[in-house]
Amino acid sequence: MAGRGKIGLREAVSIGIGGMIGGGIFAVLGLAAEYAGYGTPLAFLLAGIAALLTSYSYAKFSVAVPSEGGTVEFIAAAYRNGLFVGAVNLLLLLSYVVMLSLYSHAFGAYLAALFGWGFWPAGQIFATIVLLFFAWLNLRGARAVGHTEDIIVGIKLAILLLFVLIGLYGVQWGNFSKISGDWGSIIAGGFLIFLAYEGFELIANTARDIENPLTNIPRAYYISVLTVIAVYVLVAIVALGHMSPAALDHAKDYALAEAARPFLGSVGFVLIAIAALLSTASAINATVYGSARIAYSLAKDGMLPDMHLNGWTESTEGLAIVTLLAIVMVNTINLGGISLLGSAGFLLIFGLVNLGALMLHKQLRANPWIVGTAAFLTFSALLTLLYKVSETHPGSVTLFFAIFAAAFIVEAVYRSVSRRRVHLRFWRE
Repeated sequence: MAGRGKIGLREAVSIGIGGMIGGGIFAVLGLAAEYAGYGTPLAFLLAGIAALLTSYSYAKFSVAVPSEGGTVEFIAAAYRNGLFVGAVNLLLLLSYVVMLSLYSHAFGAYLAALFGWGFWPAGQIFATIVLLFFAWLNLRGARAVGHTEDIIVGIKLAILLLFVLIGLYGVQWGNFSKISGDWGSIIAGGFLIFLAYEGFELIANTARDIENPLTNIPRAYYISVLTVIAVYVLVAIVALGHMSPAALDHAKDYALAEAARPFLGSVGFVLIAIAALLSTASAINATVYGSARIAYSLAKDGMLPDMHLNGWTESTEGLAIVTLLAIVMVNTINLGGISLLGSAGFLLIFGLVNLGALMLHKQLRANPWIVGTAAFLTFSALLTLLYKVSETHPGSVTLFFAIFAAAFIVEAVYRSVSRRRVHLRFWRE
């Protein structure tokens, strides 16, 4: 990308926060309330702890294997089997494209609703435009991405802070005495909404762009995850302090905006809708930034074709491929039916990264109990998600396993035809 420049700790933190508060809290609050009831703040806290422990594994890998490829390189360093590494990383790239499509779809839907344009093409048109805009922004370089993320994250955090500060005044604290004690439901709720924290891993992709990476990358992980935990828990307290779990569940996708009505009125509804737009926009910005580098890294390491267009330098071709795939997906596929693929794909990847950190804990100088606990929690979250979805949409679970198997087949065929070898990287001694 032209005009490449260094970014600082603040920009890296903004990329992490932007990736996490990217529509997650707006989309999953109703789902969390459905399962955890008034224990929803505890569910967000549990999911946040799992994310924080996973960020520890990412921080250790990021210092030992600094690369713009991020997760791609961590999987390669841990497992070293070319076929397995290639298949898992293809699944990772697909998961990013799915999430990018979901974010842009949500952005288009919110914007069309604000304008009152309910006719069919409006949302898709807005989704396509926002994808092209952030692709153009990424072409301007990492500094432009980081500065834009600073601005968007600052505005949306200010709106959420306003929601919390005003909302805390009228919270019915007695509501939380109604927690049933059904810790199984609270734990299940936490696992189901774990993907509200997906996005912190994008910090790994800043390794070549960030100043003082050995110090700033671990700090960026912990600051961003802890900040988002605090935001999510406080937002959940305010929402459940003003509305019942049943009412939040009924509101579904616009649950947070509806929760603002009791104390902010229609103005609050509009403000939260604007925050949702900013959240999805910043998530698109951060995800385009990270996924373009992943596509570049996969091509460089022999897991995607080497197109020899500018030698895949500066991730330009990776940016084009990811953006075009997302545009095709958002305009042709029912994204609600494939959202499981993105969620389950990331949970599988997080579990594998944590397990890899456990396998290499001596080389990474990582605490085995921390990374082991993180692996247990992320794999548990994956199994919980698959189990709950299988009760209502068993076909989606079957499709997930089918795509995972297809990734192995595609990788095996590609390696056989191209005769390219996967270049496996190792940690820094």
